[in-house]
Amino acid sequence: MRSVRRWAGPALSVAILAVVIWRLGTGPFLAGLEGVDGRALLAAAGIFFVTTLCAAWRWTIVSRGLGIRLSLRAAVAAYYRAVFLNLLLPAGVAGDIHRGVSHGREVDDVGLALRAVWWERAAGQVVQVVLAIALLLVLPSPVRSSMPFVAVGAVAVLVAAVIVGRVRGRGSRWTRVRNTVVSDVRNGVLRRNALPAVVLASVLVFVGHAATFLVAARTAGVDAPLSRLVPLAMLALLAVVLPSIAGWGPREGATAWVFAAAGLGADRGAATAVAYGVLVLAASLPGAIVLVVGWLPRNRGSHARPQRRVVFGPEGAADA
Repeated sequence: MRSVRRWAGPALSVAILAVVIWRLGTGPFLAGLEGVDGRALLAAAGIFFVTTLCAAWRWTIVSRGLGIRLSLRAAVAAYYRAVFLNLLLPAGVAGDIHRGVSHGREVDDVGLALRAVWWERAAGQVVQVVLAIALLLVLPSPVRSSMPFVAVGAVAVLVAAVIVGRVRGRGSRWTRVRNTVVSDVRNGVLRRNALPAVVLASVLVFVGHAATFLVAARTAGVDAPLSRLVPLAMLALLAVVLPSIAGWGPREGATAWVFAAAGLGADRGAATAVAYGVLVLAASLPGAIVLVVGWLPRNRGSHARPQRRVVFGPEGAADA
């Protein structure tokens, strides 16, 4: 069963790409590649730097709340490397696992560091979904008539999650899991001095991704007004979080569909998705430098002392 789940995402991504190519041909893919120029690459690199900086800042906030230190400089470098690996390797999560494990080895707690990465990503995706639903409720799009039902469903899921979190199970294992999740969310994301910063960072990341999508659309020759493109960007970016092959598959299928539904042409949608993938991959190339530098042998004597885990007790913070 585990092997089936492991290969289900890549298989579905290949199937989606095959259907898109079968219906549209290779023309949109070539158009998306050929349209990328120096100005688009420069714009994407600048936007990517800002979004990576904000995402890394969010990661440091969540990590600090869970009791482990992480400098912003190290977080930015690790985030560049993680995004590059996510875009290069299947499944799209290998880079996040790598940065969690690497940070965990530095602070002598791999499990806690991986949980920090998980909650940092989860917080960003929750904010993205909320923003997308809010914008799609008010902006014209192919799914606007369905958005009230989506909003009600999202609220129902949130209420259910809160109820489940308050349920006290009988099994000790359930109790431990529940307590860990509640503690992580409360300390890492929802504490008073963290939540506004996490939300702000997540909003900026989302805006950056949307801006890159708009640059890709213009690069692919789409001249529709921004009022029509922004809702389509919201829908396409929601598909990006689905299991894929290094980001490819659901993105192209969803973008082709929403562009066709909006009357802009499925071929232009596919070309936009391809241009977006190329721009993001090019902008993440500094992550390859970080990866190579990490492989280079270092003088052990020059290693900085790793950050130690901070334990918060009744008398304040203390190193563990």
